[in-house]
Amino acid sequence: MKKVTQLFAVLALIFVSTSVFAQFTQSQMIAEWQRAKTYTKAYLDAMPEDGYSFKPTPEIRSFAEQMLHLSDANYVFATVASDKPNPLGETLAAHHVNEKMASPTKEATIKAVMDSYDWVISTLQNMTPDQLQQTTKFAKYDITRSGLFGKAFEHQTHQRGQTTIYLRLKGVTPPAEQLF
Repeated sequence: MKKVTQLFAVLALIFVSTSVFAQFTQSQMIAEWQRAKTYTKAYLDAMPEDGYSFKPTPEIRSFAEQMLHLSDANYVFATVASDKPNPLGETLAAHHVNEKMASPTKEATIKAVMDSYDWVISTLQNMTPDQLQQTTKFAKYDITRSGLFGKAFEHQTHQRGQTTIYLRLKGVTPPAEQLF
């Protein structure tokens, strides 16, 4: 019985955490994305140049690839949420454009990631509140456009959080949490 109760508690938390972002006003969503951009930049700045190619194990992404994956997904989510053309190309084909960058340098990675945040923020700023409440399709799911921006936010938070271990393994103290 205890396991069932724990399962329901976890499911409730997941539901609340994914639906809360969708309840934010447009200006609150923009502010959250700007904060996330600043926080991600602190992570990018913290990693030394030689750490960008670092992989904790051979089968996972390097630090740069992890951050570039975050940027590619920012474009994909915002493209679907807004119906705007993806600056990287076709939505599905662009999913790994930045991530597949040959030998990404610190400078090139930072630029690509920051550009993706700028594009998400600009896209959000140029949508109307009515547009944000419209339903769209993402993969097999029907979701409001604001809800999809929430999923994008969750994704970038997850990807950035994974890089904490990369920094620690390189002897770097990760940036302090920036909740506000």
